[in-house]
Amino acid sequence: QVHLVESGGGLVQAGGSLRLSCAASGVALSINTMGWYRQAPGKQRELVADITSGDSTNYADSVKGRFTISRDNVKYTVYLQMNSLKAEDTGVYYCHADVRSFSGTSGCWGQGTQVTVSS
Repeated sequence: QVHLVESGGGLVQAGGSLRLSCAASGVALSINTMGWYRQAPGKQRELVADITSGDSTNYADSVKGRFTISRDNVKYTVYLQMNSLKAEDTGVYYCHADVRSFSGTSGCWGQGTQVTVSS
């Protein structure tokens, strides 16, 4: 079973930066696509960015040019560098990973980390 633990959230002023980290631990055959989602109050969870095991990336239009996703396949860690933060980036950020085990492929979620951007 794989566990994801996020860190790096907090309170920042608009225009500032934060770096989120998500470390995977546990037993798996492989960890494929990893990504970050966010959920603002009263809204549905949405994809922010994801990255494949081959480092192909995908971003939501709202964060292109401001956020950068990366991963360390040795440490099973995914990062989200967030620059030029805006108030609308506020929300709980969740890490997600597609985990392949002997029983098949399944999605795994972290517990979430709060990001608050003050305007």
